[in-house]
Amino acid sequence: MAAAGTLVVYKAVFAALGCLMVGTLVYTCITDGSPFRTKLLTPWMVTTLVDLYVNIAAISTWVVYKEGNWITSIFWVVLLICFGRQDNLPERKCSFVVIGRTIFSILGILMAALVTYTVITDGLPFRKDLLTPWMAATLIDFYINVFAISVWVVHRESTWISAVIWICLLICFGSITTCGYIVVQLLQVSYQDPVYHLLLNSHSKYGIAPLQ
Repeated sequence: MAAAGTLVVYKAVFAALGCLMVGTLVYTCITDGSPFRTKLLTPWMVTTLVDLYVNIAAISTWVVYKEGNWITSIFWVVLLICFGRQDNLPERKCSFVVIGRTIFSILGILMAALVTYTVITDGLPFRKDLLTPWMAATLIDFYINVFAISVWVVHRESTWISAVIWICLLICFGSITTCGYIVVQLLQVSYQDPVYHLLLNSHSKYGIAPLQ
């Protein structure tokens, strides 16, 4: 019963966040024009966009795993890139684990290097002149994705303290933390475990969700 109530809350929250993002995009297009302008691509805007799309890559990985066929997977991934039920999850064996560890390790290192380079060459991001309308819209988009990943972290972690620590790191360091967290979780998954153990394991506060 509690799980059903939580699901209803999640549906309402994500529906509201989706409406918020659509409204933000429409408003920003009307008031500030198209985002496809070269002058908008300041160093920190580029870094923020890369950060956003690394998080989208993490969510897209889940979408590809979750969907029942490649057509629906591609459809949802394209929507994720553009705009920010499989009944039985197959037990896909974890050569996938090695690939995941490698890819997200590389992405995390590249993102850390990009942030460091941007700080050195363009200064800190906490400046009023950087907060253009499209930068604000991108940040809203970014933190909606962070919220989605945080929901997974809350259900994945065994204690609220560890969940809060990871969420604070996600808010502060974005996709660097996302990649680090995914790699840490993949290191805890053996090659014999089904991949759904990565999504929610027996040590979670909620346990493994039953497969239907």
